[in-house]
Amino acid sequence: MSTLRLGDTAPDFTQQSTVGDIHFHDWLGSSWGVLFSHPKDFTPVCTTELGMTAKLKDEFARRNVKVLAVSVDAVDSHLKWLGDINETQGTHVEFPVLADPDRKVSDLYDMIHPNANDTVTVRSVFFIDPKKKVRALITYPASTGRNFDEILRVIDSLQLTDSHSVATPVNWKYGDDVIIVPSLQDPEVLKQKFPKGFTVVKPYLRVTPQPNLK
Repeated sequence: MSTLRLGDTAPDFTQQSTVGDIHFHDWLGSSWGVLFSHPKDFTPVCTTELGMTAKLKDEFARRNVKVLAVSVDAVDSHLKWLGDINETQGTHVEFPVLADPDRKVSDLYDMIHPNANDTVTVRSVFFIDPKKKVRALITYPASTGRNFDEILRVIDSLQLTDSHSVATPVNWKYGDDVIIVPSLQDPEVLKQKFPKGFTVVKPYLRVTPQPNLK
C-alpha cells in the first residue's frame, strides 16, 4: 500500500459504523470531510477527542464538513464506548464511528505505522474536499491528542484559498489578513479581486484583508 499524498483521491470503502453501513463517497456527497483515526476503543486520549468533536458539531456544520471517526474495534464495542464518552465529556456523540476490525480502512489510508506500533493506528487526520481529493493530512503519535482549533483553522484556510487568490500566513486565524498569491500580477485583476486594497511588503509579499469579509 502506497502512502496517500495531497491531491490523491480519497479511497472509497463500505464499512459498518455506529449509525449503520457507511458507503464513504456516497455518504460524503457534496460536503467536505474529516476522517480521523483512533488507536482503539476505551482509550483516554481518544475519549476526550471524540467528546470535543461532538461539542464542535455546529462549527463543522457551519463549514459544510462531515466528520467520521475510525477505530479498529467492532460496532458493539464502539456503542459501549460512546456511553462513556457522553458521560465523561458532557456531550452526545452523533457522528458515525467506523468499525475496522479487518483493518480495511486502516490499510487503505495507511493508518498503521509499523515502526511506531504494528497493531494500532496512529492519530491521523485526513481533510477531504467535495471532489473527494485529499487536501491536507496531519499525523500525531498515539500519545498526543489532536488540536481541534488547528483542525478548524486548516479547514478555514482550505476553503478560503480555494475561493480566492490568496494564501494564509503563519499563525493565521479566520479574520486575519492574508497574502495575495505571487502568480497574480495584473493590476486590473488585483483591483477587482481586492477592492479593499493591499500592502506591498515585498514584490512577492502582498498583504490584504481577508477578502470574503465585509
